[in-house]
Amino acid sequence: MNQHTVIPSADAGHAIRPWQRDIHACFTAAGITHVPFVPDAGHKGLIKLCAADPSITTTVLTTEEEGVALATGLWLGGRRSVMLMQSSGVGNCVNLFSLLENCRAPFVMLVTMRGEFAEFNPWQIPMGKRTGAVLELMDFDVYRADEIDAIGDTVRGAIDHAFFSRRAVAVLLAQRLIGRKDWSK
Repeated sequence: MNQHTVIPSADAGHAIRPWQRDIHACFTAAGITHVPFVPDAGHKGLIKLCAADPSITTTVLTTEEEGVALATGLWLGGRRSVMLMQSSGVGNCVNLFSLLENCRAPFVMLVTMRGEFAEFNPWQIPMGKRTGAVLELMDFDVYRADEIDAIGDTVRGAIDHAFFSRRAVAVLLAQRLIGRKDWSK
C-alpha cells in the first residue's frame, strides 16, 4: 500500500514549474518508486507531483541523513529512489555518505541550491558555496543544472549513471531556477 505525504501550505495555489514536471517524467521513465525528502520550497511542486502519483511513495524526513539510509535500504530491497534536499542539508549527511561508498550503493539526490543568486539569508551562503566541493570530496559525481531546457536530460543522465554504475550522484539545481525571493513584503 502506498502512503503519500501531502505538505500543508498557506500557498495552496503554488504553481508547479515546467522543469519540475520534466523531473517527474524522468522519475516515471526510470522506475523511481520512492522519493524521500526534507520539506523545501524549491522542491515544493515536484513533491506535490510525486505525492499525487500512485506509483511513487513519498517520505518526509526529519533529517537529511535519514534519507541516505532509507535510499540504501530501498535499493537493497530492489526499489529505486531519488532523494530531495536543499544545499544546507548536504553538510548534515557527510558522515553517512560513507555508507554509499563502502556499499557501492547507487544513490541519486536532487539538491536545490541556496547561498547563490540574490540570497537574502547570510547563513545559507557558506554551505551553498561549498556544496559541490563537499559532495565531490565524498566521492559523488556532481552535475549542475542551470538551464531549464537541460534539466530533464541532466536528471535522466544522473539516474542512469547512478543505477548502471552503482555511484552516488547529485544534481545541483541552481538557485536561479527556483527564482528570486522577495522578502521585502
